[in-house]
Amino acid sequence: MHDDLRARVAADFPRTRAELERLVRIPSVSAAGFDAGEVRRSALATAELMRGAGLGDVRLLEVEGAHPAVLGERRAGDDRPTVLLYAHHDVQPPGDLAQWTSDPFQPVERDGRLFGRGVSDDKAGIAVHLAALRALGDGLPVNVKMFVEGEEEIGSLHLADFLRRYAADLAADVIVIADSANWRVGEPALTTTLRGLVDCEVEVRTLREGVHSGLFGGAFPDALMALSRVLASLHDDAGRPAVAGLVSSRTGGPDLAEAELREQAGAEAGTELIGEGPLTSRTWSQPAISILAIDAPPVAGAINQLAPVARAKVSVRLAPGDEPARAMAALVAHLEAQRPWGAAVSVTPGSSAEPAALDAAGPAYDAFRAGFAAAWGRARGGHRGRRVDPLRGRVPGRRARRGDPAHRRRRPDEPLSRPRREPGPRRPAARLPRGSDRAAPARRRLTATARGASSVLDVLQPVPTTCSDPKPVGASASWPGAGVESVDRAAFYAPQVVAASASWAGAADSTRNARVP
Repeated sequence: MHDDLRARVAADFPRTRAELERLVRIPSVSAAGFDAGEVRRSALATAELMRGAGLGDVRLLEVEGAHPAVLGERRAGDDRPTVLLYAHHDVQPPGDLAQWTSDPFQPVERDGRLFGRGVSDDKAGIAVHLAALRALGDGLPVNVKMFVEGEEEIGSLHLADFLRRYAADLAADVIVIADSANWRVGEPALTTTLRGLVDCEVEVRTLREGVHSGLFGGAFPDALMALSRVLASLHDDAGRPAVAGLVSSRTGGPDLAEAELREQAGAEAGTELIGEGPLTSRTWSQPAISILAIDAPPVAGAINQLAPVARAKVSVRLAPGDEPARAMAALVAHLEAQRPWGAAVSVTPGSSAEPAALDAAGPAYDAFRAGFAAAWGRARGGHRGRRVDPLRGRVPGRRARRGDPAHRRRRPDEPLSRPRREPGPRRPAARLPRGSDRAAPARRRLTATARGASSVLDVLQPVPTTCSDPKPVGASASWPGAGVESVDRAAFYAPQVVAASASWAGAADSTRNARVP
């Protein structure tokens, strides 16, 4: 069974890559100020590909003021559980084109990696879902719905509206989210924990207008001096967040060496680590405060003038267990209390997103872990999040990973990784006990396949059949930023998409009755 799936995935791979590249060529930037027509064109192209993969009743979902989403489905029977596959077709702005080696919307392969905006985040998720459906063919033992959002990169502004309007159309027993990353190249992961988010803009004003630095410098502070003091107050000398009241945990995940983390982040040799505790806890279960942007006069146009006003955008990643409203209040209070040299400080709250920590017990999760072992030929793998017990045990989580840690999502030169071996029948896959992979969990026999994009699988998640939660699939909050985006072709080719074949009596009923923790 698994060898057949591997052979089908391998034979279909040129089509999978061609479809991915077709989508990447559409500049579907959902942010304000970009052509909304391109996002619609992306939705139409996605709909066409979904029809080509055998999905029926494919249509655009519309909500006033929103970019279109796409929905299609394939039914196996009213008595079968329903799996909802999630991805998004919108992308981040390309940012500074000078930082790109090639046109961000013309996919190019270099040194075993495919480069282009959206090649990893998240058009690879679309390509992998479709590849899995084609590989499984007509024998799919579950009902499948595929929902492709068009606004994830701007914080899913209208997702709650879509869910209210199309609740019945989106109802499902399990959701598979294709929008994440691997623990490392060649090692799959389930996301067990996602940090939340709050952000704000802080403005510092010291003068009514700019004045000559030669006449007034030394007597009055400029706004950049004062803003620097305000921003510096956000961390202590060890780089730990200094905002009082933020929830934090030292719980870590799998071992992660400093050298590996430096390689993934592209850290300069002399840059020191900040914070304390296990590296995985610093990046997953502790809060983190970052300065995302500063509005100030550009160096090229600087004159001898004291800047009267300066602004910055501050982002806080929240640990599981924290509450965005409370964290935002703490952040605002901290910033407003900083008044260096009596400067006027004002704060405008921005976006927020709930953190998540899941107990991934149950047949769907068990199937996913077994599928990882079958598809990757590994007895165990890494899991990112609050609590970890690699493939051999329980893992809280709802998302598997689709991009490797070095895939530079949302940055220039976005890449997609390439596997260490070409696709094709290789080793026998293990049986999948009761569940599914990113293609679909099954009531009786589930085969899910799709050698994906660096971590094409996203964790199966039991959800209420009403799908009433604004973020029912636990999608991570989007964050702005341009950067090199790519995917390693090794992971793209690797037999990771699939999970495999499941034989489990009564598992469908267990999945159907499950609920989000």
